[in-house]
Amino acid sequence: METPDNAKDAAAEPAAEATGIAAQDWATAAADPTYRAAVVDLLGALAYGELAAFERLAEDAKLAPTLADKAELAKMASAEFHHFEQLRDRLAKIGVEPTEAMEPFVAALDGFHRQTAPSDWLEGLVKAYVGDSIASDFYREVAARLDSDTRALVLAVLDDTGHASFAVEKVRAAIEEDPRVGGRLALWARRLMGEALSQSQRVVADRDALSTMLVGGVADGFDLAEVGRMFSRITEAHTKRMAALGLAA
Repeated sequence: METPDNAKDAAAEPAAEATGIAAQDWATAAADPTYRAAVVDLLGALAYGELAAFERLAEDAKLAPTLADKAELAKMASAEFHHFEQLRDRLAKIGVEPTEAMEPFVAALDGFHRQTAPSDWLEGLVKAYVGDSIASDFYREVAARLDSDTRALVLAVLDDTGHASFAVEKVRAAIEEDPRVGGRLALWARRLMGEALSQSQRVVADRDALSTMLVGGVADGFDLAEVGRMFSRITEAHTKRMAALGLAA
């Protein structure tokens, strides 16, 4: 999910002169068992995230004020489920049971969604736009360090489903109609930001292979200083999205 003016500059795609793992295909890179375990974790987390996004959008459609809005969310939910299918199929192709790969992330992601359940239509739009975008930025940062086959899949499933422009249009219109809405939604978005970052950090900390890849235990992973810069870039992208919504960060 992106801002209408395309925030993919926050995503770290590899340079043309890729080196190390980023220059390898899956068959070559997967010879390293730690790297393979990290990718399985990453695909499992992404797959469950896409499945949860499908379920959430289907639920949010019930709050939609018009039939046109309901249909738009149903279309987006369908796109999320297609992304889930792509990840599920890749896991199966590399010899991993998809449900086993997803299971370690169910509690954390379900907990995040319980703690950030929207109370109305507008909060649901902001959550999908802000919360999903933070997760997408994180996965794009990681994708820059992946083998070429896995990177292509991850970037494909992070494609915007159309929710970004839709959410911005609806939220800005609501604020124009009643400026008081902006304050409430700004507080809500800040809460989402904090919860999303905490949740992503917990997920990484709980999975040894994934955390090893991020802090540099696998070739071409991030070092600790780069992890800090990564979260700074994610925060900066969040601020731009808040501005697109007409909300103060």
